[in-house]
Amino acid sequence: MYIRKISRRNADGSVVSYLQLAHNVRDPQKGYTKAEVIYNFGRQEELDLAAIKRLVKSLCRFLSPEDALEATAALAGSGGDGRLRFIGSRAMGGAYLLRKLWERIGIEGVFSRAIANREFTSPVEWAVFAMVANRALAPDSKLGMVEWVDKDVALGNDAPIALQHLYRAMDVLLENDESVQKEVFFSTATLLNLEVDLLFFDTTSTYFERDEEDEEEGALLRYGKSKDKRDDLPQIVIGLAVTKEGIPVRCWVLPGNTADASTVEMVQKDLAGWKMSRCVWVMDRGMAGEENRRILQRAGGHYILGEKLRDRQEANQAALSTPGRYKKIKENMEVKEIVVGDGERRRRFVLVLNPEEAKKDLATREKNLGKIRAALEAMGDPQMRGHKKAACALLSHKTHGRYLRESENGKITIDMGKVRAEERLDGKYLLSTSDDSLSPEDVALGYKQLLQVERAFRTLKTTLELRPVHHRKEDRIRSHVLLCWLALHLIRVAELETGETWDTIRATMDRIHLGEFFGKDGGVLQRTELTQDQQNLLKKLKIPPPPLFRKIAATPENL
Repeated sequence: MYIRKISRRNADGSVVSYLQLAHNVRDPQKGYTKAEVIYNFGRQEELDLAAIKRLVKSLCRFLSPEDALEATAALAGSGGDGRLRFIGSRAMGGAYLLRKLWERIGIEGVFSRAIANREFTSPVEWAVFAMVANRALAPDSKLGMVEWVDKDVALGNDAPIALQHLYRAMDVLLENDESVQKEVFFSTATLLNLEVDLLFFDTTSTYFERDEEDEEEGALLRYGKSKDKRDDLPQIVIGLAVTKEGIPVRCWVLPGNTADASTVEMVQKDLAGWKMSRCVWVMDRGMAGEENRRILQRAGGHYILGEKLRDRQEANQAALSTPGRYKKIKENMEVKEIVVGDGERRRRFVLVLNPEEAKKDLATREKNLGKIRAALEAMGDPQMRGHKKAACALLSHKTHGRYLRESENGKITIDMGKVRAEERLDGKYLLSTSDDSLSPEDVALGYKQLLQVERAFRTLKTTLELRPVHHRKEDRIRSHVLLCWLALHLIRVAELETGETWDTIRATMDRIHLGEFFGKDGGVLQRTELTQDQQNLLKKLKIPPPPLFRKIAATPENL
């Protein structure tokens, strides 16, 4: 489509021009193209220029940010010699949103206080923010991040950021590790009016592409049980505590051979000084154990712990075998409260049943039993006398082995007693709690929210690309994880207040670009027009729209 101007001469000799919106179509009869008028704007001198400008701006919403800015520049310069030339543009929307959240939470003030008595010539606080914003918007190495700040994003900072500024800022961040996390969390809790009554804790691991672990006592990079299924590589363990809303409370960086159960005392001790109100710890099965239960009850604390269904502890087995009726609390969730023992040996359990999962467990078990029978038949000797290689593999199989029994004479059979024992566990999981004020429904639903930690770990490893870690020194590794924690914090606040995923927020805001224009009378930095979706996101986050013009200068160097 294009704008076509046609003119005609009146009888008095005057010329009248008309503007039309037209496009070319091919005439199938005559075999050539001709103009077809779509819309008549009317006489040129009678045009409503303001209405046309509004139309152009409206159409710009469907262009790329660069094309929209170029069209806006042409519109602004039309009708005179002061036409602005479009130089280029950089994304600014995502960085603007993160910066305003950063300031709303008060993180800027946290760093100002941290370095108040120190003389820095480098932009420490802006360097930390730049690294956090990079994690949230376009994760890269620190070297790649410098180029990103310089070429790809309008961060909003005046002073340039160099690589040495980043490393200096990482050192300052690590020096103030605990105070930064504490102040940022409590500021967010106050801002969002969070009720911190449940704290969820879990661990994950991330590996390093290295041949050997660090063998020094207390070193971070050690071999351990990898949750990424990479036991062949050295790793670190990361602990994370979050609220029921998914807001990160604090993170820990631990040696790669740290066992889950050994982290409980450290976590409880570190957060004890934060003086939170009544708090119930929610942890997974890996944290269960008598000593950990005792630790979590220090200073009046309480716990909700996942218990191992196949644990041979007397109390757990008694809880599973206690009869009683289930109470339905929501779709596919039924609960049964069980109290085992008296006095100091008293334990309170909640057994949770998911009927749909029970059906799936039954179908899976029948499928496995069918494979076992086929394997026994294929080996040709149902008695299985003698330890053949195939028999050993079957007995040691992680799933199939639990259904088999080997007699003294070498006979291998399916143990129906074990099958019936597994049937008792279909669709169930067992929880224990020390808090009698919580109803069985509260216990079950509270534990279900432990998924918030798993979601946080997924965000760390995917959206924020915690891995690969490009650092070798332990201090740099710890600081890198803390930067990811800060980015996760901003992301979760944005998601909680808008009700949108970070992927949606980032894609919407990144379409706001800051364009650079220059003409003979000077230059200007101007953003793209805001769409309704962008305005709605900013409104929900209580963030004012970015100014239309950021800077006006006489020379390109001063923009």
